[in-house]
Amino acid sequence: MVIAEFSIFPTSEGSSVSRYVKEVLKVIEKSGWHSETGAMSTTIEAPDLASILKVVSDCHQVLVNLGAQRIHIDLRVDHRLDKDATIDSKLKAVGKR
Repeated sequence: MVIAEFSIFPTSEGSSVSRYVKEVLKVIEKSGWHSETGAMSTTIEAPDLASILKVVSDCHQVLVNLGAQRIHIDLRVDHRLDKDATIDSKLKAVGKR
């Protein structure tokens, strides 16, 4: 599995962007990949990098379609090839599950 943490939001639409974030979360949920959303970002797992990048791209397109003039994306990716890693296994390893 590839695990990624990302946040995406418009920086051109004022101080409250929750309506945009709600639409992005719909895209993430629709992807079908396991994800967990926190206060500042979403962690998602998928079998390959292309799947992760497609979700991020789809989220970006939603913001474009909503009229955002400037979009900020933070993306961090962890792809372990030596063993199968998931969101759950990473949290278990640090005692959070």
